[in-house]
Amino acid sequence: NPTKDTSRLVTEPPLPHMYTDLAWAWPLISPPEDYQQEAGDFTARLLAHARRPLHSLLHLGCGGGHLDHWLQARFAVTGVDLSPEMLDLARRLNPGVTYLPGDMRTLRLPEAFDAVIIADSIAYMLTEAELLQAFQTAYAHLAPGGVFCTYVEAEPETFEQNRVHSFASHGEGVDLAFLRCDYDPDPSDTTFEMTFVTLIRRPGQPQQIITDTHLSGIFPLPTWQRLLQQAGFEAITLDETSYGD
Repeated sequence: NPTKDTSRLVTEPPLPHMYTDLAWAWPLISPPEDYQQEAGDFTARLLAHARRPLHSLLHLGCGGGHLDHWLQARFAVTGVDLSPEMLDLARRLNPGVTYLPGDMRTLRLPEAFDAVIIADSIAYMLTEAELLQAFQTAYAHLAPGGVFCTYVEAEPETFEQNRVHSFASHGEGVDLAFLRCDYDPDPSDTTFEMTFVTLIRRPGQPQQIITDTHLSGIFPLPTWQRLLQQAGFEAITLDETSYGD
């Protein structure tokens, strides 16, 4: 179709291996049972600050549906993600949840929700403009009195250069060793690099080593507050350190 707008297709970088050909390993790297506390925390915050009864919830950047696995006990969940492979995982894990393809920067659904959340996928907003777009999407999908909850994982003031996370996992006939290193080559801009190295070992096969570089946004907390207000929200900041971070 010569009239089709392909500008997004040629300007967007490809999704990392973790969200394409390596998506099958996500349940081993970050299993669903690890999300129960986070889902409980989201639920408590939403209930505490909503100004309407909460039944429906929109999860932007839902990934493989591990958080939804627990949220669906309390909410009618709709999940949205850019990765078809992650959405396939989510549908298999949570057949009762509605999953849709979409970009949190531009998504517009016809319905409104009582609550909207964005978990760690908010980190892929790389500029103030993108972060504002995500907040505007959340605002556009909320019913009056509804509540939006997200969280800040990294701030320039507390960023730890070359911080490394590593662990090993086993399942489905495969051994995985996983390492993530956070590095900021230019502290003056709004991004830093997360390098993922995954070692895959299967019996009788050579070891695979897959390296991914994920670009993540990093903004001072006042920037988050200002952009939330610009999107139309009354911004309430809860200073917490959950899960050791």
